[in-house]
Amino acid sequence: GIHNLPWLFTATFVVTLAVQPLFGWIAARVRRRLILPTVFGFFAANLLLFAAAFAAAPGHLWIARSFYVWLSVFNLVAVSVAWSVLVDVFDSDQARRLFGLCAAGASLGGLVGPALAVLLVGHWGHAGLLALSAGLLLAAAVAAGRVRRHAEATPSAGASAQHPLGGHPLEGAREVLRSPYLLGIALFMALLACVSTFLYVEQARIVAARFPLPVDQTRVFGTLDAVVQVLSIGLQLFITGRIARRQFGIGALLVAVPAMTALGFLWLAVAPGFAALAVVMVLRRAGEYGLVRPGREMLYSVVSAAAKYRAKNFNDTVVYRGADALAGWLKTLLDAVAALPAVAMFAGAGLDGRVARASAARTRARVRVERGCGIFGGTCGVPPCAHLSSTSASSWSVALPQPSWKPICSCAARSASVQCSARAV
Repeated sequence: GIHNLPWLFTATFVVTLAVQPLFGWIAARVRRRLILPTVFGFFAANLLLFAAAFAAAPGHLWIARSFYVWLSVFNLVAVSVAWSVLVDVFDSDQARRLFGLCAAGASLGGLVGPALAVLLVGHWGHAGLLALSAGLLLAAAVAAGRVRRHAEATPSAGASAQHPLGGHPLEGAREVLRSPYLLGIALFMALLACVSTFLYVEQARIVAARFPLPVDQTRVFGTLDAVVQVLSIGLQLFITGRIARRQFGIGALLVAVPAMTALGFLWLAVAPGFAALAVVMVLRRAGEYGLVRPGREMLYSVVSAAAKYRAKNFNDTVVYRGADALAGWLKTLLDAVAALPAVAMFAGAGLDGRVARASAARTRARVRVERGCGIFGGTCGVPPCAHLSSTSASSWSVALPQPSWKPICSCAARSASVQCSARAV
């Protein structure tokens, strides 16, 4: 259900944290050209284990939940490693020209894969589909090997890929924290992931309210995904490369979707509903797959070989999933505030208290003036009127030691009260 999404995001983030040192160990110990085959082989074995589990206990709730968490980690790690190979074998100019086409291949797979699942699930079942996925993953590893062998035609390039990257399993995190360039990419990814999670949770809520039946929800999500993939392929084939080859082209790829999403949020704030959400989600996801993802990968074409694997994988997995989890809980908190105004009042009171304490030092001098402290020899809390013998109201002006302020006080002797204000001279 929708209420379980923050917990699923958190579980995915925890598993991602656990997997990150394992990938770091592989990247440090395995020859660079074998990193992708090793990772893909490991995930193919996982798929076969899940296939056996689904065959033995179909419909088991915890197997399904475990598979959801595993799949969320697999999607990020596998795709990140595939792009690491591409940024490793292509230089910056080649990346600008070819990464749009590479992304189109990924989108085409995202379009064909669900169609195959629909055609084969009735005959093969979920276990059969997972076994087929393991085979396709191994085929992808073979294809990546051929790409690398073609790129390593020069002896120098081939020799460099024969050595491990070295370092310790957490080297990727240290590389990101030490490099302002990589840290900026991490911040960009975190902010974009937060926005995506906000829209994802809101999409799930609106679709569930508009289409109560799970079958209808599946049709809606399937239709939206198909539209997204078609638009993404169009952008990747005809637009992305043309923009990237221009001056400041990568910046344009990265900025277009956040700017469009900001306008989409304003539209949803004015006219919330399924139609507006569907348009915003389709345009945002198509723009992210068609423009942002290739542009983001182009940023790594100028970093070191080690950063292309370790730091990039840290950003693509830990940073991205951490932002997912944070945004999921933040969305839950905002929904609670909207549903319970008292929560907002308590939060506002706490914020006001912190603001008041922060400004106390600046207001203490004025309070002393208003209470008559130090005026005519009086002590703090003792009205200066007590030092007067006149029974009629008196007024006076006394300069303080500070050159820029003086109090203007009026005293009623009978009531022994004082009213003061301060003003700049």
